[in-house]
Amino acid sequence: GLIDLSMSLDQIGPLSPDVFGCALLMEVIAGHSDSDATTYLHPVPKYTQFQKPLKLKIGLSNDFKKLCTNKALYPMIENAATTIAKELNAKIKNVSLRYTDLGVQTYYPIVYTEFFSATRRLDGRRYGKKIDEVAREEVLRRLLGGREISRAEHAGQYYRKALATKRLIKQDFDAAFKEVDVLLAPTTPELPHKLGADITPEEAYAMDAFTIPANLAGICAGVIPIGKLKGIPVGLQVLAPAFKEEMLFNFMKAAEEN
Repeated sequence: GLIDLSMSLDQIGPLSPDVFGCALLMEVIAGHSDSDATTYLHPVPKYTQFQKPLKLKIGLSNDFKKLCTNKALYPMIENAATTIAKELNAKIKNVSLRYTDLGVQTYYPIVYTEFFSATRRLDGRRYGKKIDEVAREEVLRRLLGGREISRAEHAGQYYRKALATKRLIKQDFDAAFKEVDVLLAPTTPELPHKLGADITPEEAYAMDAFTIPANLAGICAGVIPIGKLKGIPVGLQVLAPAFKEEMLFNFMKAAEEN
């Protein structure tokens, strides 16, 4: 029932006040569907049957650290990693993710192009109005951007280059997960802006820097709160290899309890 934003990146993710709620909903929505060609014929574990993970290798990356514009955020991630590692008898290792800083630049050409393509069927014949005629500022920006990128695509200037960089980012994470079981990162590079604050599109897009890589790499990720900075909640993002959601939930549950 959803309209594609980006066919090669889209994913439905549950939101919940706690890890159990997310795990429970994932048990319902995960798995193969004959009505959805993008789903996998893959068994769905009982995510809510949590087990305490032991002797994991936890990954941190200076490449994540460099993306934090608020320098007080990453120490909170490092402190959380130390606390969790002690509780789980886990080891911490620093890994390289050298293409991660290209995430935003890679993501948006793909999103613009695929969103423009997906919305061409919304031509007003059924509901009376074309999406281009009723869209508000940000949606219109993506539609117009996608149209221009599509026009330039005969030269392979944007979309195909973005797809090539997407592959490099995936290779980065594949290599990292040969060294560690999970990766820990911030959720945003800066504390959120106040509601209604006037910010530029560049500032808004930069806030996606840490949540975009999971989609580009085709891996799973989740977020739990780890404390507050200036009275504002800060999230710890946990990333794991594709189809390792069971391990991800086990880790998140253990971290939540600490």
